[in-house]
Amino acid sequence: MAVSGQRTRFAPDRGLTRRMVTTMFLIGLVYVGFTGLLVALLGRAWPIVVVIAVVLFVVQFWFSDTIAEKAMGAREASPEQYPQLHGTIDRLCALADMPKPRVAVAVNDMPNAFATGRNPERAVVCVTTGLLRRLEPEELEGVLAHELSHVAHRDVAVMTIAGFLGVLAGAITRIGLWGGFRGSRDQNMAIAAIVIPLVSIAVYVLSLLLTRLLSRYRELAADRAAALLTGRPSELASALTKVTGQIARIPSEDLRRAQPYNAFYFAPALNARETAAQLFSTHPTLEKRLEQLGRISTELGR
Repeated sequence: MAVSGQRTRFAPDRGLTRRMVTTMFLIGLVYVGFTGLLVALLGRAWPIVVVIAVVLFVVQFWFSDTIAEKAMGAREASPEQYPQLHGTIDRLCALADMPKPRVAVAVNDMPNAFATGRNPERAVVCVTTGLLRRLEPEELEGVLAHELSHVAHRDVAVMTIAGFLGVLAGAITRIGLWGGFRGSRDQNMAIAAIVIPLVSIAVYVLSLLLTRLLSRYRELAADRAAALLTGRPSELASALTKVTGQIARIPSEDLRRAQPYNAFYFAPALNARETAAQLFSTHPTLEKRLEQLGRISTELGR
């Protein structure tokens, strides 16, 4: 079920909706407790924290598509420049009965794709030139259907909101470590200088863990929705295998630059050994994704 209530032909996923609601509820509880602690410890200084929190949230949520595009070096691509790419997205949007997002291309040899935007009307789907060069048309269709599923289910908006507490906690931690609460003779502020950074770190880790658990499930949900929409799970499995294998050959320096945006990508910018070792991984393992697609292929009789 799409979180927005706007119906598309992407396969409904009550498990995804349930996990989104549960994660938002748990993070909300942590957020309320964290805010209460800040108000108690900061006294008259708490409005500054509220202003910082509101500004960070508005910027992160309202401009998520623009920020992601600029950070990843993506530029909007016209149908004249990339007719096959636009044609595939047009067909998938018609098949899914959803509005067409903006289409962007990033000149990057790392084969990958991502979707971002606070709602379907503001969404953008981006692919890299490395992906376009390596995938067959049917494989590319599977990847694009995966990204469009994220748009239809408003995954990006939910993950942005869910991840906001971590951003806020990280900002408060930095303020504390930079000495924002130091130099005061007030006993409460002295306590705040010690307690707030420690609590902020704990809140950041908890928020990160919850959002990464949700992120791994939403990737499996997008794989399933894409496979059922296109009716070709084997092509998506082929794309996954090809993309993951090719990413492992990308220079380490390029991968390190891409890693901060792993939650957006079709496949994480990590080699196989690093992915397996990541407790806070944004994606399930390749083996788990391929296993699910194998089951779907059996269900469809292909």
